[in-house]
Amino acid sequence: MDYICASYLTVYSMVELINELDAYLSNHPLFIALLLGTGLFFSFYLRFPQIRLFRRAVRVVRGKDGDNYAVGDATHFQALSTALSGTVGTGNIAGVALAIHLGGPAALFWMLVTAAIGMTTKMVEVTLSHKYRTILPDGTVAGGPMYYMESRLNFNLAGRKIYIGTIMAVLFSLFTFIGSFGTGCLPQINSISLALGSTFGVPALVTGIALSIVLALVTLGGLKRIVMVTERIVPFMAVAYFIGAMVVIICHIDNFIPSLLSIFTDVFSGTAAVGGFLGSTVSLAFSKGVGRGLFSNEAGQGSAPIAHAAARCDKPAREGLVALLEPFIDTIVICSLTGLMILTSGVWKEKFENTFQMSDIEIVTAKSDYSADINAALHDVSSLYNGTLRVEDGWLLPTDRVYFTHANSLAENVMVRYSANGGPFTGQLVVKEGKPQIMSGTDRELSISGKSLIHSAPLTLRAFSSSWFGDFGECIVALALLLFAFSTTIAWSYYGDRAAIFLFGPKAVLPFRIVYICVFFIGAITDTSIVWAVASIGIVLMAVPNLIGLLLLHKEVKEEVNSLY
Repeated sequence: MDYICASYLTVYSMVELINELDAYLSNHPLFIALLLGTGLFFSFYLRFPQIRLFRRAVRVVRGKDGDNYAVGDATHFQALSTALSGTVGTGNIAGVALAIHLGGPAALFWMLVTAAIGMTTKMVEVTLSHKYRTILPDGTVAGGPMYYMESRLNFNLAGRKIYIGTIMAVLFSLFTFIGSFGTGCLPQINSISLALGSTFGVPALVTGIALSIVLALVTLGGLKRIVMVTERIVPFMAVAYFIGAMVVIICHIDNFIPSLLSIFTDVFSGTAAVGGFLGSTVSLAFSKGVGRGLFSNEAGQGSAPIAHAAARCDKPAREGLVALLEPFIDTIVICSLTGLMILTSGVWKEKFENTFQMSDIEIVTAKSDYSADINAALHDVSSLYNGTLRVEDGWLLPTDRVYFTHANSLAENVMVRYSANGGPFTGQLVVKEGKPQIMSGTDRELSISGKSLIHSAPLTLRAFSSSWFGDFGECIVALALLLFAFSTTIAWSYYGDRAAIFLFGPKAVLPFRIVYICVFFIGAITDTSIVWAVASIGIVLMAVPNLIGLLLLHKEVKEEVNSLY
């Protein structure tokens, strides 16, 4: 028993440590300032190309602006589809819902602002990466931030060569290599297997085998097969999701105008408590909106330039224009639809019966018996409860001024059961720093359920189910997750093999693809929830050297953009 408790606490402590590191890095003011500051700087420096050159970007994608005979492995549209398949993913379904759940309607406003700024960042990073791409011995193209870093950021100091650019390139490639498993592989197939299992009853093993075979057929065929698949998947899934979201909005059309207005009116006032939602401050809406916006469109991260480097184009800035459209499609269009659908349906402020996630549980002590104090208690570390709570026949007995919260809401009808058979638990619930621990007198796994707010993909699912779709809405979300997540897996397999080439040479491509497929299968049958936090950390570590490099080479970027005229 002591060994089991110690092992549980050790693993739990590691999870907490990784989650805290993720929250620290992703929300650190210096990182947000670097990311937004880079986009703002280039927006002014290049005279707002996201507005001025938008129509020309559309012309380039349509093939109306030359480049038909330039060197490359893909057309502009294929490169755009591949890059979009890497960004349009579970974040568009789950990430938006999480941002609204934590920050209220104003979080969507900051997601849109972040995307508008990110359009310029995407254009800049793709322009530089395309300029310094390289042709491999087999005739294919390899590119990405690591190539411009190595080519342009090494320098001489007192007659000695300082290889700072090479170091930055290696670090970026290493984090991209790791990120291909963390962002594009494990959590994506895990989301798919969970969705297909809960909706259609498909065993995780069957999902893993079937999709691993499909992934092998696509990735082992190289970039030509990848772009052939993504240029068909991306338009289809975007149009299908657009139609589904519009149906939900139309079903709640009476709430459309108030919901739309709340996105802007709550920006400077925060969101008051309404329904089960305990309210949100201006700063919380800003941090969650910016954070989810950056995670969704990946502007500044440096992943999309790897796909765009393969495009047939004789002017790097022209391919940069194509990339400018990505945050617009990914965030301003698709994420806005998800957000409006959730807001108009009203599900973001309703409580639903659900099984609680341990990471979302907080047991707090309020200063009074009024629930109005809970909002303050949730954000006050000193209010986290320490002690024991009594459970009888599964029911958590009420305790004076101690509140059980889940997903930032007061939990109701809280029950504790054995996970194996669902039978009720009776005993003491030990609480340490607001978190339930191993229950005294048993080493059997327990689950806690009740009525509370929900977030992420389940919240989007509820929005779909609140419309004409009814229970069929669950099927729509499951299929959307399948297409969105699997397309992300395909794109990141390409990003990973380009990073492998830079680190280990062309011979590393086939071994990488084989390992990638094997890890993908493993992710279908194991719990990889912690990988999301690891992946998020990797994204920050990818973005920092890339953003610094872009700023250092700002004059070169402007020369390339001016060459378009």
